[in-house]
Amino acid sequence: MTRAITSTLLSPEAGGPVKRTVLPSGLRVLSQSVPGFRSVTFGVWVGVGSRDEPVQLSGATHFLEHLLFKGTERRDALEISASLDAVGGEMNAFTGKEYTCYYARVLDSDLPLAVDVICDMITSATLTEEDVESERDVIDEEIAMHADETSDHIHDLFAEQLWGQSPLGRSITGTPESVAGLTRRQVVGWYRRRYQPADIVVSVAGNVEHTDVVRLVRKAFERHWVTAEAEPAPVRRGAARRVPTYGGVRVHHRDVEQAHLVLGMPGLVRNDERRYVAGVLHGIVGGGMSSRLFQEVREKRGLAYSVFTFGSAYADTGMVGVYAGCLPKKAPEVLEVVRAELATIAKGTITPDELLRGKGQMRGSVVMGLEDTGAKMTRIAKAELVYGELPTVNDILARIDAVTLDDVADLAAELYAGQQALTVMGPFDEDTSAFVL
Repeated sequence: MTRAITSTLLSPEAGGPVKRTVLPSGLRVLSQSVPGFRSVTFGVWVGVGSRDEPVQLSGATHFLEHLLFKGTERRDALEISASLDAVGGEMNAFTGKEYTCYYARVLDSDLPLAVDVICDMITSATLTEEDVESERDVIDEEIAMHADETSDHIHDLFAEQLWGQSPLGRSITGTPESVAGLTRRQVVGWYRRRYQPADIVVSVAGNVEHTDVVRLVRKAFERHWVTAEAEPAPVRRGAARRVPTYGGVRVHHRDVEQAHLVLGMPGLVRNDERRYVAGVLHGIVGGGMSSRLFQEVREKRGLAYSVFTFGSAYADTGMVGVYAGCLPKKAPEVLEVVRAELATIAKGTITPDELLRGKGQMRGSVVMGLEDTGAKMTRIAKAELVYGELPTVNDILARIDAVTLDDVADLAAELYAGQQALTVMGPFDEDTSAFVL
């Protein structure tokens, strides 16, 4: 590849324009023009997440995300943050299990600044020994804070129970022990190996012109990051053998006022054609106030304040589950009711009215979830990086509408008959006998 190649992924009539340019280095630039908006969201997505880490580097991807904000050859940490604050912009980043994202939301006139600052962080981070040591303490604080957020932390504990010590089962942040063991040399080596142009997708949505975005990105990257020609990294696919999953019960003692329960089982992989069926099923079972679980657990019985379903999908595995927060004395009964309701649903008891509500809920979440530039930026980036396709919104709505009662019943029977895992957190002894599956 000796020159940039540009194509149109979605026409204006199909909900675009969404355009894609592949630079000679393999770096991809995508944009969605939204002329009626005055804001722009700019993101740089790197195809590396916590699941890519060998055990000796557990937490390195998240550690690196923090360090890129500490300083570059041109800016110190204050100058990085102050540059966006001065124009009323927002800047942040997050690490996932399969990718890392750095993003900024600014006025359309300030896009050149956002591109320059974030691309400077990506290409020219100094990663000094002093910064590594100071940020190590910050990450320890973040891990401790997350552990105190019991309703969030239990999901990490559930992933560990379901997937064991595989990379997907490990926490994105790492542990205090793994973070303490990371050296500057290891983190810098991880940065140099994994932050390569062919593994990077730049995504922009808002009041932009694609040619202007490409010009800005090319200038920002090529100024300091001269590389050989390469093909873009392929979409992440699943391994030949799925990630092993484990069932059973695990109780974690915490001196808290509320008990937290997560009951779950293996789910669908990311590109499973039944993912739209799964979305409708989610709404029916525990996605809203009219859902089966909300009505049965909270409205009829008053057993819990919060109860809902959730799901995660990756290249080669997935999970589905139910979360409930309740008084500790009610936890066994909550579990009994949830399991009974899942078993009933698995027998094909979903009604036509529930199907219509589930479809309507999913349609609404798809359309209303794309009403800002950040959501549009994320959608086109994930289409390129992890899905390998960018359907129109109308295509998605048509796939939702095509879901039948039999589709939902068949999937419920398959998923809810799977091997169950239960994670409990609260003021209990770590004896599992009170929570038998």
